[in-house]
Formats: sequence, C-alpha cells, structure tokens
Amino acid sequence: MRYIESEAVELKEKFTDVICKDIVAFLNTSGGILILGVRDDGTVVGVKKIDETMKKISDVITMQIEPNPQDEIRSELKFEDGKTLIVVYVNKGIRNIYCQKRYGFSSSGCVVRVGTTCREMTPEQIRIRYEQNFIDSEYMLKKRSSFAELTFRELKVYYSEKGYHTDEKNFEANLNLRNEMGEYNLLAELLSDHNNIPFIFVKFQGKDKSSISERNDYGEGCLLTTYNKIKTRLEAENICISDTTVRPRKDRYLFDYDSVNEAVLNALVHNDWTITEPQISMFSDRIEIISHGGLPRGLSEKQFFEGISKPRNATLMRIFLSMGLTEHTGHGIPTIVSHYGTSAFYIEENLIRCVIPFDPDVMEKSQKNVRINVGINVRINATQKKVLRLLIEDPGSTAASMSLNLGLSARTIQRALSALRDKGLIERDGSNRNGTWKVLKQI
Repeated sequence: MRYIESEAVELKEKFTDVICKDIVAFLNTSGGILILGVRDDGTVVGVKKIDETMKKISDVITMQIEPNPQDEIRSELKFEDGKTLIVVYVNKGIRNIYCQKRYGFSSSGCVVRVGTTCREMTPEQIRIRYEQNFIDSEYMLKKRSSFAELTFRELKVYYSEKGYHTDEKNFEANLNLRNEMGEYNLLAELLSDHNNIPFIFVKFQGKDKSSISERNDYGEGCLLTTYNKIKTRLEAENICISDTTVRPRKDRYLFDYDSVNEAVLNALVHNDWTITEPQISMFSDRIEIISHGGLPRGLSEKQFFEGISKPRNATLMRIFLSMGLTEHTGHGIPTIVSHYGTSAFYIEENLIRCVIPFDPDVMEKSQKNVRINVGINVRINATQKKVLRLLIEDPGSTAASMSLNLGLSARTIQRALSALRDKGLIERDGSNRNGTWKVLKQI
C-alpha cells in the first residue's frame, strides 16, 4: 500500500515530541490519522520498539494535551510488508480548543491542520475558541455515550402522557440524543431506560458520615424516573408534627419541601455530568445536596442568589421544562434563600453544596414519637411496612413485581396496598394500569 501525506494523514518514521503537536492540530481541525513507521516519501520502515513507543504515545495523550482527549483518540497496530506500523486515529475534538500543555493556550501551544502542516492559531482565534469552551452549554450533546445501543421507552411514555406526539422516526433527532458523528451522546445515556449512571441517596445515623443507616441507588435509568423516585423518597422523609389543640390545626414539617425539591432539580439540571453524578445525603439534623461544576462561567455569586438563570445543560433543562418539572424563571435559588438564607449554600470552584437544616422542634418531637404524621397514630404490620418501603424505592412497582420481590402472594400484596391506602399512607397517581404510587407518609 502506498502512503501519502494529506490534510487528514500525517506520516512519521519514528516517535518524536512533534507528535503531540500533530495530534493537537487534528483535534483542533477535522481529525486525522497519524501513522508511525512510514517516511515522508511513503516508504514503510516499521516501528522497532513497539511497546515503548505505544507507551510514549499514551503518555502524550493523557499527560501532554489539555483538555484530556482520551475519548477522541484510539490506536492500533497494522502490519505492512512484514513490518509493524502504529496507527493513531484522532477524531475532531468535542471541545472547542486543545493545546500542548507545556505551551498552554498560546500560539505555540494551539495549532490547526492546514494542508500537510501545522499552523499556529492567532491570539484572537484562541480567545474566541477558549471562551466558547465555557459558554457552550451543549457539551453533553457532543460527549459520546458509554453505550452504543440505548432504548427510550420510559422517556417516550413521559412525552406521550404530556400530550406530545412521539414520532419514532424523529424522536431522537428532536431531542438531540445523538452527536455530530451519529453516536448516542451523554444526554441520551442520562435519559435512556438503562445505564450505569448511579444516583445515590445515603442516610447517616448521626451528624457525620461515620455510620450509614441506609443506602439506596435511584439511578441507572431514565433521569426523569430517577427524579420521581427521589421526590417520593423526600416526601416520605418529611415528618410532620401537628398541633391539634388549635383551630385551624397547625402543621410543622421537618424541612421545607419546596426548597429541597428546588435544590434537587438544580442539582440534576445544572450538574456537570462529565465529572460525576450529584449526591444526596441525609443526616440526623440536615439534608445535603451536592452538584458538581461550580457556578457556570460568567455567573457571579450575587447573580446566583438573585436567581439569574444561566443553565449549564440547556437541552436537559428544556426537557425538564417540557415535562413541567421546572421553570426557566430562576425562582429556585431565591426560594431556598427565603427559607434558609444564603448560608445554605457552600460554593466552591468545582461544586455547590446546598445544606437544608431540619426544624429542631420537629426533630425533638419526632424522636419522642409525639403527634407524628399529621397527628394520626398509625399502626401497620410487617407486610405493610415491606410494601411501603418498596413503594418508596420504586413508585412504579406493581402488585406482581412486589409479590416476586417479597415472596408473597399477589392477593396478600393487594390487601396490604388497600390497608395502606385506607390509612392515608399512600395514594394512586394516575390509572391502575399506567399510574404510580405516591407515598404520603412514612412510618
């Protein structure tokens, strides 16, 4: 085979430090192929020290280029005329600009591919691309999913229930579930029926993390379903103390539910999912919700507390908007601040921690079991407790699935559900066929 250099092909007789520059140029332009073991004139000479050279290339990719381009590059060995070649395939970068770390985002560090050569970018070109890295809210649309095949049955059900027409042919395109290469993106993975993205709810016994009393994973599926599960769990955890000696009766809750709900929605919609998933931790005296990525670029703390809306993930926010789960009004943060003040937030460079303290009076009375759950003294049996726990974890559970899970007859499950509903602990949201259970109180 005759090899010829072009705008998309770079030939190298052997490994040199210039390879870093060539890879950066491909990332900043339209991608390309780097072939080691071939001279400029196309003569195949092969690579002598294969393992050593592969390690050097790996070091270049992981340590000498910023941002890290590992997802955009792959390499393989190729055999030609009895000689071994190393072929490095470089996709066009999903970020707007890449540089050689040793030079930084300067003209020497930022290059593009022009013909068969690398050309330095001008300071103005660098500035424009660099700034775009931080104002581009669609990064999750470009990042490739961990899975090549995904399904969206639950997502389609949500859209159908809201009255949207889910055209099978255009559904994925309308929601931007594929990147420019036609591959499923990170957004698609978050909204798919099955994925490997967890969402952990941890309950600790005291005020620190020394002892875990409960750990549940509500993730690994459609993010909308994850939110609904978390919402049900928080509703169940929100203990109510009632003063029935006055009229009208006065209810006090463990925490302001609207504030916690807004914190969870903000964590889901504005989290930098390329770092890791948000976390919810419940202690004996507070709830902590952590989202990653810090404040979006260009948004000050003052603007954040005033409710200025600058979504990190604009497309994900539009999906939550279309489902009626959030509003693009920026009232979420002011809602929390009005109840708990700005001290509820701890803003760091790469994360935002929202801490919602519990009502001390409710905490004290709940520990004594005084007039809990709207003043109703409710007793339930062991089976009903098990069913209630399953419904907290999965509001979509059916009598059949709970029967299998608990090893009890479907009739026994149905009796437990009827008893829980009669006692005001659960209610059905939607039809018997397509609806879900809502846990009103937790015993």
